[in-house]
Amino acid sequence: MCGVAGWISFDRDLTGERSTIETMTHTMRQRGPDDWGVWTGTHAALGHRRLSIIDLPGGTQPMSVDTPDGPVVLTYSGETYNFVELRDELRRRGHRFRTASDTEVVLRGYLEWGEAVAEHLVGMCAIGLWDGRDERLVLIRDRMGTKPLHYFPTRDGVVFGSEPKALLAHPLVEPVVDTDGIRRLLLGFPTTDEGVWSGIKIARPGTVITVDRTGLRERAYWRLTAAPHHDDRETTVRTVRAMVEDNVAHELVADVPRGVLLSGGLDSSVLTGLADRHLRARGEAVRTFSVDFPDQAENFTADTIRPSADGPYIADVVARLGTDHRHLVLDHRALSDPEVRREVVAAWDAPYGMGDMNSSLFLLFKALKEHVTVALSGEAGDEIFMGHFWHHAEAVYSGEDFPWFVAWPQLNTSSYMSREFVELVDLPAFRRDSYRSALTEVPHLDGEDTRRRKQREIAYLGLTRFMRTLEDRLDRLAMRAGVETRVPFCDHRLVEYLYNVPWSLHTFDGHEKSLLRAAARDLLPDSVAGRRKSGYPSTQDLRYVAELQRQVRDVLADPGTDALFVCDPVKVAAATALDPAAVDPAARLTFERILDVDAWLDLTKPTLKLS
Repeated sequence: MCGVAGWISFDRDLTGERSTIETMTHTMRQRGPDDWGVWTGTHAALGHRRLSIIDLPGGTQPMSVDTPDGPVVLTYSGETYNFVELRDELRRRGHRFRTASDTEVVLRGYLEWGEAVAEHLVGMCAIGLWDGRDERLVLIRDRMGTKPLHYFPTRDGVVFGSEPKALLAHPLVEPVVDTDGIRRLLLGFPTTDEGVWSGIKIARPGTVITVDRTGLRERAYWRLTAAPHHDDRETTVRTVRAMVEDNVAHELVADVPRGVLLSGGLDSSVLTGLADRHLRARGEAVRTFSVDFPDQAENFTADTIRPSADGPYIADVVARLGTDHRHLVLDHRALSDPEVRREVVAAWDAPYGMGDMNSSLFLLFKALKEHVTVALSGEAGDEIFMGHFWHHAEAVYSGEDFPWFVAWPQLNTSSYMSREFVELVDLPAFRRDSYRSALTEVPHLDGEDTRRRKQREIAYLGLTRFMRTLEDRLDRLAMRAGVETRVPFCDHRLVEYLYNVPWSLHTFDGHEKSLLRAAARDLLPDSVAGRRKSGYPSTQDLRYVAELQRQVRDVLADPGTDALFVCDPVKVAAATALDPAAVDPAARLTFERILDVDAWLDLTKPTLKLS
């Protein structure tokens, strides 16, 4: 898990541009605190920041191979879980290896298969390969988009990097945010290939991008497809168990300490149980980590997003398995700390305004880093096993919008925006267009009835939009703390299989995620097996709300701030004067967004071009 950066220019000599690529690379020092390197050639400059996970002394990058026709150079972020099998195959084909790293397997795989190496890789990756034999750059992003990869086309080439901050450090890339960027920010996730920063593209998951003197081309090497599902329930359950168990075994491979994020939900508890079995057989206890808030279990109030508190279920899993557990309890001061907020915004390069859900996750990774470097996460389990409330809410079937917006209207913050800003961004139209565009991608089978087609749409939108934001959040916040997260559920083979399972099998026991529950029932305490889906925890401490109100009042009183462009200051001022108990969810989200925007403007100094 690392950070990659690069600059390709066919009209200039980059051998003297070492300082530029070094600057780009060092913006991502948190992604790779252990080592760094750059490589420069006539028309290519590549950079790498390394978080050492496999073959600690041997995986240094950029890694190159000299050929009679020119060098082939790799900068690579991620993990290839089938690298042992690929290395064996490449050895049979005559390749010789000088390291034990998966990095060299990817490089040798490219020498053998060219850009088709992408189809051979199982795992998560953002790859930049400069092929000096024909002066061509190859960019590869993994099938599920687990690792971020951004690029900026230039007049004579391209600039690329794991994160926008690397590109923004290049003199050709201006920090401009236009109206569409603000719309995507308010939407909460990027459109197909664009995010917040103007001109900076996001490589699509499952895509190979090639850049040479004739221009830039994009090729999809993987897309989700619809296919008949022939397995009966028993076979389906057995297949799910085998696939998840295999994923966990492969993703526990590391030369550094490993752990599991444990929330007490079904997904993380299953991973904990499987990791425990795998490690205990080798004489190791699984290390688990969780986050909570003071008195949360005692004073918890249920809602549609969080019907239960995590604490009691975490305790049941720890007691059942005997894990080596650490429980981080964060009070309102830690959650609202402006310096923590700045770290989160810097990690994401954008002010997404998720408040305490972001700060608590970042602080969990900071604490976790003291004990492990790799952490397994149950992220993507809900999108893959159809576990969200909105997967099954009847209102979603008649709605013409992204399912989470239909099911959770309390997330709409437009009532705290000014009339002028609402008219300028016209978010309903942008959201409607984005929704309709997304529907054109959905793979269906001929002959499916209206309800089954809608079920596929709900599933597809979750997998390609909702999950993309959560994956990006997990990666950015973990890497900001120098931690690699691995997501065993986010495996393209498992996704393909479950996308085509009939909806009735996803709910055959009367609960969501029936297949996962049945596949791993032997690993779970009864309480967890019967628990309904509960969202990532958020504090209900009114002192946190009061602190948000105080900080927003400070922003309102600052005559030099531009952070209020996303809101109506009069409405927000009125909300800051309320008793904290009277603050509605939309106002709280607005407070968190304003504070994030204020930090973002200070950190990145963007040029706002809103029209």
